[in-house]
Amino acid sequence: MAFAESQNPLRVHRIPQSRYIDAVRWLSPVSPSDRFAAIAYFDADTNSPSIEIAYVDPNPQSSSPTLTPQSSWTSPSRISSLKTAHSTPQPLLAAATFSGSLHILASDLINGGVMESEATVSELGFHSGPVSAVDLREGGTECVSVGEDGRVNLVSFVGDSSKLSYRRIFDANGLVGYTAVKWASPSEFATGGYGFGIQWWDQRTSGGPVLQFKGNWCQGKTSGIVHSIDIHPSRKHTCLHFIGRGLFRHCICLGS
Repeated sequence: MAFAESQNPLRVHRIPQSRYIDAVRWLSPVSPSDRFAAIAYFDADTNSPSIEIAYVDPNPQSSSPTLTPQSSWTSPSRISSLKTAHSTPQPLLAAATFSGSLHILASDLINGGVMESEATVSELGFHSGPVSAVDLREGGTECVSVGEDGRVNLVSFVGDSSKLSYRRIFDANGLVGYTAVKWASPSEFATGGYGFGIQWWDQRTSGGPVLQFKGNWCQGKTSGIVHSIDIHPSRKHTCLHFIGRGLFRHCICLGS
């Protein structure tokens, strides 16, 4: 694949951190000059997980940009997945944890990035073990969660997002584990898991996925884990990032 030449060469900056970083997501800017990011941290010394909203200053006067913390939220467990819905001035964040809970957070970027917990799903039975992946629908009205326990849940926001309700779309009872999920349309989403398999779901059809693709794309080898899924807005291309044999990382794009 050839990349178009740019007048400004690509530059990579290193910003050292004292804690583990489990996830990073850009937030929708409220103005062209604003750059905010949501960062999931884990402090191994104090066993403290948290999410911070940081202002990213390109800092043209210096050799590297800087991160300025704006607000912080303490998580009850280490973050396993973090996604955002692009809405301003209060973008929503969906944070899933290794203890099996889901938290919806809102950040007011106009007033200093103040972050508040809007609602939580943590009751027994939501997931058995860690939530592997979540994805927020554009507009932030629904969130889908998957886990290695084989459960696929749809979480809906009730009223002003202060209350969540969820329903179980599918439960494989641990026979199949899911590790990635991505919305494709207001009613469809894709999941991925072990063996390079990918499943296509439609909420208008009950009883399981409407399509399944068996992962024999790499010389017939099917062992591996789908790490992430990205779907082009036109839905003509689906890209998978997965880890195959020998821990090699690959990227495959499927076209219709």
